[in-house]
Amino acid sequence: MSRFIQLHILTSYPPSNLNRDDTGRPKTAVVGDCTRLRISSQSLKRAWRTSDIFESTLKGHIGTRTKEMGVSVYQSLIKQGVSEKNARDWAKSIACQFGKPKSDKKTEKNEDLHVEQLVHFNPEEEKAIADLVAQLVASAIAPSEEDLKLLRKQHTAVDIAMFGRMLASSPAFNTEAAVQVAHAITVHKAAVEDDYFIAVDDLNNGETDRGAAHIGEAGFGAGVFYLYICINRDLLLQNLGGDAALMQQALNALLNAVTKVSPTGKQNSFASRAYAGFVLAEKGDQQPRTLAQAFLKPVTAGKNQGMEKNQGVLIRAIDALTERRNNFNKIYGDCADATVQFNVEEGTGRFSEIADFIAE
Repeated sequence: MSRFIQLHILTSYPPSNLNRDDTGRPKTAVVGDCTRLRISSQSLKRAWRTSDIFESTLKGHIGTRTKEMGVSVYQSLIKQGVSEKNARDWAKSIACQFGKPKSDKKTEKNEDLHVEQLVHFNPEEEKAIADLVAQLVASAIAPSEEDLKLLRKQHTAVDIAMFGRMLASSPAFNTEAAVQVAHAITVHKAAVEDDYFIAVDDLNNGETDRGAAHIGEAGFGAGVFYLYICINRDLLLQNLGGDAALMQQALNALLNAVTKVSPTGKQNSFASRAYAGFVLAEKGDQQPRTLAQAFLKPVTAGKNQGMEKNQGVLIRAIDALTERRNNFNKIYGDCADATVQFNVEEGTGRFSEIADFIAE
């Protein structure tokens, strides 16, 4: 089994605002001395792990990321007849196993039951918490130190196995990410544009006021994005406790998600859902490397050498990526043991071929 799987993905998005910065405009990056649109890896990973694809394919093997597990425990205890004082004390003691409390004192927002950092709970930990809650309700006795050993090193949470987990207060229970995801960037120069819009009041007949009921503007951009993903299959298998069948499910779900699921930002305004137009998959034990260098010089539409017709940006991006891969192979020797790809522009390759390829 090859250690590394690398995915190089090109996806064309129409006008959209998939991932916003602090001003509400699409995120950008300067690459090759020009501005590109950018989608952060955090945005991509959240879209994938909360997608219907992950939920249906990996049901029972997805974690929950929250600061508010203590609140959930408290509400469950109260609902089952535990006194307010005991419910709060016991819920706080459970929450504190996963992080430092946000407040030492009771507040209107129950911040004493929140932890400071987001915690990614795996299903085994959630079950241990649920079992302890049932025990507390039945016994009416405060949890012991042994009862509160709720953290689990071995688990079957695919999203944690893929994307990792860090617990600052309990580093022994950290999980190193087996899937590394780059920020997606456009392969060409890009500009953030402004959509000036108004909303009209349906009940305003215009007799006294012909003005708009609302005026606003929203940033957007469009482009062909390059995304690089590196999967350490050995580490993924280790993170899943050696469960090879679950790892195969995980890889299949990941491939489906990264090629078909778009970030959710402003989808109601732009309906910018897209499938990947090109995917190159590589596997081997060689040191991984991105092919982002192919786009340091921004791609433009035009004629390739020896071509009579103009080529679109996606086709020329595929050509640039392929040339960069070939040049790496010339200099360093083969950078992968095997490759497979599909190209929607040409109608070549099959999604199923890549799914089978990464599962082998």
